[in-house]
Amino acid sequence: MSSKIHFILSDIEKQKFATSTGKQTHAILQYYSGSNTKNLDNELYKKFSTNKELDKFFCADSKAEAPVAGYINGRFVSRRIDRLATNHDDKTVYILDYKTDSDKNVFHDKYVAQIKEYKTLLHDIYPEYKIHGFILWINDFTLEEIA
Repeated sequence: MSSKIHFILSDIEKQKFATSTGKQTHAILQYYSGSNTKNLDNELYKKFSTNKELDKFFCADSKAEAPVAGYINGRFVSRRIDRLATNHDDKTVYILDYKTDSDKNVFHDKYVAQIKEYKTLLHDIYPEYKIHGFILWINDFTLEEIA
């Protein structure tokens, strides 16, 4: 019985940590741009500024906390995308969602469904564009594309 309580408390602490880290990450990245070096001493800024794979998400035509809404299967859906970037030259839209979970597998299916929902909503807004969705796992700073 006590080991079950330990695991439950451990899970609660992990969730609190992920939530707290997520809020901090969103607050920092809401104002980050690829050319913004104001807080470069911050570890998260350093990771972003040195990872060229992320440049496409921080172009001139990108937004943090981008609202998107529309209908999916007759149901009105309103969401906020962590990072949305549009490249009009090659007609591509990039979605980036930050996740702070220490175990990627716990909510992975839920997160994949979330990205697919964003892609569905954006397809109606950008019918001529390719739409690519990604999860950035902050815990180990890996980028995962969601097909």
